Parts: sequence; structure tokens; C-alpha cells
Amino acid sequence: MVILHYWGATDLRVERNLAQQLNRRGIAAVVMELPFHLERTPLGLRSGAGAIDPDPAKLVQIMKQAVDDVRRTFDWIESRPEFDSSQLGLAGTSLGAIVSALVSGIDSRVASGAYLLGGAEIAHVIWNSSRIVKERDAMRRNGVTESSLRGDLAEIEPANHLRSRSPKRSFVIGARYDTVVPPRSTEALIQALGNPQVIWLETGHFGGFLIEKQVHQEIAKFFAASETGAEYVAPKSIRAPTLRLGFEANAESGIQIVAGVDVWRSNARGDGFASILASPRGPELFVGFKAEKGLSIG
Repeated sequence: MVILHYWGATDLRVERNLAQQLNRRGIAAVVMELPFHLERTPLGLRSGAGAIDPDPAKLVQIMKQAVDDVRRTFDWIESRPEFDSSQLGLAGTSLGAIVSALVSGIDSRVASGAYLLGGAEIAHVIWNSSRIVKERDAMRRNGVTESSLRGDLAEIEPANHLRSRSPKRSFVIGARYDTVVPPRSTEALIQALGNPQVIWLETGHFGGFLIEKQVHQEIAKFFAASETGAEYVAPKSIRAPTLRLGFEANAESGIQIVAGVDVWRSNARGDGFASILASPRGPELFVGFKAEKGLSIG
């Protein structure tokens, strides 16, 4: 199977860890670098810079290049006698999951796919992601709207391809409080795939790294079951802590940056919560409630 990394990856530690989990179950894995990343990064740029181009036409070409790269990787796997290429699979994280979903809808060789923190409706992702700010602003300056972008990216929209062709088995892991790939886009991927196994993490886009091993174990179980034709039933949830990063304002210390982790939540939405925070003045306990999106009072 082929593993694809997230946008801006500077190493392949996460992907190699997943590959090791798969290897323990007798599944060979190939880790592929996406365009503009790692050793494919143009001179003078950071890894991932240029992968999300504000020119829709260039973005289409970059995504098509990524799809072609994966398909050529499949060709290489099929040429190697040490691999069993009868059950090709794909696993991707974030951008890698979006590319994996697109390939899954195009290449009939994909028998199973696992999509971690990814989604469909690429235009919606770009227009609402908390990470794609500079590129989105450049698009706006050039007169691009979310509606026009949807049309511009129709050729590389995973949902458009998955409606007519999807893997026999699929597994989606989303984050309920994701601001990088909005849950609406993950829901769109689930709908396009038909009837995938699904786990919703009660965290944001980056909270999953704290339960990376558990997530990788479930993905490995899924692919092992797919290889043998056995049934795989995803657990209802994998507990993941909620991480917080932001600015705190109070009368004593003024405004300061803080980071921390929730130790208590009143409900699944986290309307009320308690967090242990690290600040320039030392550790703090914050107990409060959500006043609105991005603002809490306590």
C-alpha cells in the first residue's frame, strides 16, 4: 500500500510509524513524497510551500501531478515480485488524505483506502481552513470566490470521481473540532464514499498526534481485515485530549500567549471546560465556557 503525508511535512516520521504498524501485520508499505515537499521542495522554499497555489489552474496541475505520481508508484509496486499487488491500498493524512481520495476515485486498482483528517469539497476547505490564509487572500485579490473556485477545481474534486468509482472498503477518521479541514468537508467525503467505517475524534486537527499510535493501530487493523476479506468494525471513538493555543487576557497579567490541554469538559462540545495552561508566568488552571467560536470566558 501507499502512504501519503500531510501538507508541510518536514520529515516522514509519522508515515514510517504507520508503515511499521502495517509491516507487523504482514502488509508492505511505500511512503511517497508529494510535490513541493521534502526532497521535492524547490531550492529556497520550505517544504510544502507552493503545494497550495493561489492560481486555481496551477493548483489543478499540482494535484494532477500528485495523482500521476501515486499511479506511477502503483505501477512500480506491480513490477516488483516481492509485493502482492492484487490488493492495493492508500492511506493519507490531511492533504495526503485528499490526494488519496482523489486517486481512489480515479484508479480502479485501489481496493481499500484510509483517509485521516481529510475531506472532499476542496473549494470549501480552501475557503474556510484556518491554515490556508495567505493563499486564500491572494485568491480574493485576484477576484476568485468560493463559488468560482468550486468550478475551477471540478476536475480534481474527489467527490466528483468517488460518486462513480470508490474503493471496496474505506475508513475515514475525522476530527469533530477541526478548523484546518472543516468537518463539513469530512462529512462530504463520507457521503461520497458511500458506506465507510468512520471514527470521529473529539479534538481538532492537531490533537490526534497525542493518540497517533492508537490511530495507526486501527488503520493497520482495517487494512489487515481488507487483505483477508475479514470484517472490520471501527470503534465508536478514540479518546483524544483537546489542545488549546491562544491569547489570554486578564487584569493581573494583561495579554499573554498560552497553550494547554483540557482536563475536564462538560459535554462533547466542550461548552464548559477546565484546562491546564502553560504561560510565560508559569502554569495556570483555567475553568470557563465557550462564549462564541474562538472566544472563551472564565
